Amino acid sequence: MTIKILAFGIAKEILGDASIQRSFEQELNVVGIKDWLETQYPRFKSLSSFAIAINGEYAKPDSIIKSGDEVAIIPPVSGG
Repeated sequence: MTIKILAFGIAKEILGDASIQRSFEQELNVVGIKDWLETQYPRFKSLSSFAIAINGEYAKPDSIIKSGDEVAIIPPVSGG
C-alpha cells in the first residue's frame, strides 16, 4: 500500500520535507505509523506528543490507514 505523509511545523523539519510518499507491505494503524516514524526519524521520540490525522480527520490509535490515504503528522502546539 502507498500513502502520502504530510508534515507541519517541527514534523516538517524532522522529515526534511512537507510531504513524502511511502509504500508499506500491509495496512497500518495509527500506532504502527507512529512506531515507523519514530524508527525511521528518531527525532520524533523527542516530541512530547504528536497526533495523526487520516484524510483530514484526527485519528484514534486503532484507526486503520489504507492505501491511498493521506496521513498528516500534527506536532504539539504551544499557545500563549
